[in-house]
Amino acid sequence: MPSGSPEHEKGQPGIGQAALFGLCPKCGSKTMFAGMLAFADRCRVCSLDFSRFNVGDGPAALVTLAVGTITVALAIWLQLSVEPPLWVHAVLWIPLTLVLVIGMLRVTKAGLLASEYQNQAGEAGRIDP
Repeated sequence: MPSGSPEHEKGQPGIGQAALFGLCPKCGSKTMFAGMLAFADRCRVCSLDFSRFNVGDGPAALVTLAVGTITVALAIWLQLSVEPPLWVHAVLWIPLTLVLVIGMLRVTKAGLLASEYQNQAGEAGRIDP
């Protein structure tokens, strides 16, 4: 790796830390998100431009499949073992699904952005100055 690559800079969090806590992959400040799921335009501390990274729809597809699988498996298990009324399923699975999707989507988006930064990934055909 060249000496100017991201792996050689001090104060950088790992991909896991950046993903879990929304840390800037360059300086480690908690500045990656402007809202619950929206990335900030840039880091307020080191001015890393987050808009140059394109995480796309991959995290949403992954999270939807994972949470859907977990939720359906648990709902089927509950139904077969206890046979609760339908309202119990609604009270349990709707809020749980929403919380899991939002939480996991935030983590997967942040992890992908941090991974793109650390691997110096860019869009095909795009020339960065």
